[in-house]
Amino acid sequence: MERTQLLSLTQEELAAFLREFDSAAFRARQVGQWLARGASIAEMTNLPAALRARLEERAVANPVAIREHFRSRIDDTEKLLYELLDGNLVEGVIMRYHYGDTLCLSTQVGCRMGCRFCASTLEGRVRDLTAGEMLGQVAAVNRHLEKEGRKVHNIVLMGSGEPLDNYANTVKFLRLVNAPERMNISLRNVSLSTCGLVPQMRAFAKEGLPVTLSISLHAPNDEVRKKLLPIANAYAIEDVLLAAREYVETTGRRVIFEYALVKGINCELRHADELAARLRGLRCHVNLIPLNAVRERDLNPPARSEAEAFLRRLEARRISATVRREMGADIEGACGQLRRRVLKRERN
Repeated sequence: MERTQLLSLTQEELAAFLREFDSAAFRARQVGQWLARGASIAEMTNLPAALRARLEERAVANPVAIREHFRSRIDDTEKLLYELLDGNLVEGVIMRYHYGDTLCLSTQVGCRMGCRFCASTLEGRVRDLTAGEMLGQVAAVNRHLEKEGRKVHNIVLMGSGEPLDNYANTVKFLRLVNAPERMNISLRNVSLSTCGLVPQMRAFAKEGLPVTLSISLHAPNDEVRKKLLPIANAYAIEDVLLAAREYVETTGRRVIFEYALVKGINCELRHADELAARLRGLRCHVNLIPLNAVRERDLNPPARSEAEAFLRRLEARRISATVRREMGADIEGACGQLRRRVLKRERN
């Protein structure tokens, strides 16, 4: 029998689950407090031993364990490899800033979006993560950071997977991570990245969740975008931008456009001019990302001078933009690289 993931349960669902054990109503509050601390069932020492034993049979507190971690000597970024109960692997990244630590979170094992510059998609999508497996990454990292007196302050759903392709679990995770009985992290400190699933973007705008929406645009037009993102064959760039405008109007929050600069494809000044024209009047920011080269792909980043020229051109057109600082370069910080290396090693 598959065990219930306690971290996947809301406080109301947890109370209902515990009633099956004839436990007192206050036990749900106690268990919830332990879950928020990332504790195992065995560590829930204020529960009766008999209840803990029955919970061990029927449930698991955190379905995620940190299997390996690597800390950058350059900038203190830390790459994490998590193992799930079924043996699958996903990745995470801790980015340490003076204002608080940011965790890059995975939402699927692998990904089926097929973006040409991303290693996460090379193995395809194995399965969706549950809300508890997403929350479990936060819980595991908080325990990992305890020794430094730190904890997760910001979350970016930009690890492996397309969050809106796992819509129901992602939305439930956001409500759980925000809940006072769990991590109590403000959703204004959460960013969700999508490659542009238009129907889901429109639905998400109506969820009442004030997260920052980051859209992987990577091109100023459909012709260029189709070279990089297969999803561009399903949704035209105008439809993506229209959904972005609707998100801004509905939530009152600006959107972020992720733009990976790829040499010879999308980083000429004419591309900057076209991008600026498309974004004019939209409350947004452009995050320019010099490409992280993936060994299995034939794509390369431009020179830093080209990235800076692209930035200046956007700014001259009054588009808010920055060039993202490269982090974790010495520890395979980009999405999917560590998992793929470990899978290849284990197959060999």
